[in-house]
Amino acid sequence: MRVAVVGHVEWVEFLRVDHVPAAGDIVHARAELAVAAGGGAVAAVQLARWAGACTFYTALGDDELGRRAADDLRARGVDVRAALRPAPQRRAFTLVDAARERTILVVGDRLVPHAADPLPWDELATYDAVYLTGADPAAIHLARRARRLVATARILALLRRAPVPLDALVGSTSDPSERYTPGDLTPEPALVVRTDGARGGEYRVGGTAHRYAASPVTVTGDTYGAGDTFAAGLAYGLARDLPPAEVVADAAARAVAVLAWTGPYG
Repeated sequence: MRVAVVGHVEWVEFLRVDHVPAAGDIVHARAELAVAAGGGAVAAVQLARWAGACTFYTALGDDELGRRAADDLRARGVDVRAALRPAPQRRAFTLVDAARERTILVVGDRLVPHAADPLPWDELATYDAVYLTGADPAAIHLARRARRLVATARILALLRRAPVPLDALVGSTSDPSERYTPGDLTPEPALVVRTDGARGGEYRVGGTAHRYAASPVTVTGDTYGAGDTFAAGLAYGLARDLPPAEVVADAAARAVAVLAWTGPYG
């Protein structure tokens, strides 16, 4: 099986706090972890674990943090294919509160790969599945050469500019940046999944909606990376040609495992 991710990476520092600060607060934080993460990177690491290898098409800042992000991902088994940008590497600070919920502060522009970058785009035609979190429109058409293509609803505006048939789109019922309603894309994705946290979620195939349940779980780590792991699980299940109900159930089970970890990787 060959799997890949086309998208973005952030250098993420995790800080433990009692509560997310309100205006005017002074909150003491404890540094816990610093890793290469963000939606594209988390999916790439998880897919590399499950499939034995994953290629990550991305863009990095040409600076120390960009190099550190690449080294961190390679150490986790990811084959990083990165274009360098003359810009600071995007970074983020993730605040984990007493309820183990995460709040993310992002610093810098989102860096994504472009079709004009000297990356091995032709190889995508040999992949069983690609998960997409960011690119330029021309690169989206290149990603569509894979046998299966899964995308996040966070890039809905970009997907409208580069209309391609999607095997799956993953969004959210609660996050406004991940909202999707039927008709938002043409053609309609073959599988649309909308997550709803501990309540499970909904998936739609051919106009018919189905509910799925989340596994009962106590969050002992934090919630960071669960959604990205779920999306990676969809790509992994589709690469194995599982039926939709099994794809969604398997992805949900893989996402739950992340809730026991500090950060996305355990």
